[in-house]
Amino acid sequence: MAKDSGKADAGLPGDPALFKVMTEISIIANIGNREFERRMPGGLTVAQFGVLNHLLRLKAQQTIGEIADAMQVAQPTMSSTVKRLVEKGYAQFVPDPEDRRVKRVKVTRAGRTIRDKAVKAMAPELAYLKDGTPGADWEKILAELTRLRIVLDAVR
Repeated sequence: MAKDSGKADAGLPGDPALFKVMTEISIIANIGNREFERRMPGGLTVAQFGVLNHLLRLKAQQTIGEIADAMQVAQPTMSSTVKRLVEKGYAQFVPDPEDRRVKRVKVTRAGRTIRDKAVKAMAPELAYLKDGTPGADWEKILAELTRLRIVLDAVR
């Protein structure tokens, strides 16, 4: 039954195409996160990977509140996620250079290494996806998704 439901339209007849696009993105994210978490090294969760990737992508050190805001989760949830990263040695707290009372989260060398291992662990899944979508222009898809993310990020 689950296989048949994968071929169903992303909405109902008459639903706007943009709604269907957002539904497809949501479904893809759920499936992708499940597969990603199954392959995560070092006991990482998708949320923990997301924090490491976020900080490394932005080349930043951020407070728990800033990370929580970026990830759209409650601050206590992010505190728990960061605490586990610190316990695993993948992140550490460092004082803010302007206000030493403020703690920022910094990715450690081990955190960078485990993030890179996680990306490599997804290689078989990404190869399967690429093989299953011959002719897809991944650079164009990326550009459109980036534009969509920027618009959504600006209105939150």
